[in-house]
Amino acid sequence: MAGFGNAFSSSIGKKLIMGITGLFLISFLVVHCFLNSLIFLNDGGLTFNIGAHFMATNWLIRSMEIVLFAGLLAHIVQGFRLWAQNNAARPVKYAVNNGAANSKWYSRSMGLLGTLLLIFLIVHISKFWVTSRFTGIPTVDANGHEDLFAVMVETFKNPWLVALYVFSMGSLAYHLLHGFASAFQTLGWNHKKYTPIIKGLGFWYSIIISVLFAAMPLAMHFGLIK
Repeated sequence: MAGFGNAFSSSIGKKLIMGITGLFLISFLVVHCFLNSLIFLNDGGLTFNIGAHFMATNWLIRSMEIVLFAGLLAHIVQGFRLWAQNNAARPVKYAVNNGAANSKWYSRSMGLLGTLLLIFLIVHISKFWVTSRFTGIPTVDANGHEDLFAVMVETFKNPWLVALYVFSMGSLAYHLLHGFASAFQTLGWNHKKYTPIIKGLGFWYSIIISVLFAAMPLAMHFGLIK
């Protein structure tokens, strides 16, 4: 057991956990984005509320929330540990440091991007997940389901929250641009034939997911979705 624990506390072990949890969270974002995109049907949120009701009442989904939060926490903790480890390895800055020659700026800024996303997650969870799971939603829609759509409409009347969401989705895009391909690489899924395909998929995934999430608060704030 000690050897197992040491393996996951090593630098390679930390990166392995980051890769596994990263792919899990990438999969979650697909489901979350699909559900939220139901607001674009512009039917007063009825279809979206049906989906939200299913997610909130299905025992399997509720059980997976525990796995989701565990994975998210592991990703955050290991990300911080890797960031601290990398900084400790280079306590003195080089006189000349041309990091851009070998990597993109967002690849070198994953700690900053992750911190910005953590701040966003705290706000997002407090506004929606806590409301739907604990404090309760005061209104119901025409189908008798809790009207989470109405909560979204009210929330995104605030221009500062809309700005926060859009800015955070920019951070998410850059975080994913590096994290998507990096997760596959960490797990050893490298091949001269398939790696370019993975990088291409990662690019479009990062853009599409982030743009869709950013479009939701903007569309609601400007009254395009009611």
